[in-house]
Amino acid sequence: MNKVILMGRLTRDPEVRYSQGETPLAIARYSLAVDRRGRNNQDGQTADFINCVAFGRQGEFAEKYLRKGTKIAITGRIQTGSYTNKDGVKVYTTDVVVEEQEFAESKSSQSNGGDNGGFVPMQSAAPVAAGEGFMNIPDGIEELPFN
Repeated sequence: MNKVILMGRLTRDPEVRYSQGETPLAIARYSLAVDRRGRNNQDGQTADFINCVAFGRQGEFAEKYLRKGTKIAITGRIQTGSYTNKDGVKVYTTDVVVEEQEFAESKSSQSNGGDNGGFVPMQSAAPVAAGEGFMNIPDGIEELPFN
């Protein structure tokens, strides 16, 4: 079984290209900084920088919503490959092919720079008034559960 689950922050904005052909396919590449657990890091490095690639709708999502510093959780699979560079040297690659990606923190905690331990508040089904930032109170509610 080849399954990867990661949570980390984008180290840069995604680089998105589209394939050529009748129906162009989005291909997004980005790198995730994933914290290492434990305190026994002999080399002093506290994070791993993992290359990720997302195709199709996942690539379009990355292009539209992901930016440097965004904390996301992804699932995918490891894919290895190799190519010969212009100097004739064989280069080996390892990427995570993204199958699913989602935000791992609320937008407000991201903009405040705070870490809420990965907690993502549930989104309300009630509509939000444009520009005000407050949720509409449904009809028929006479008493609110807070002061």
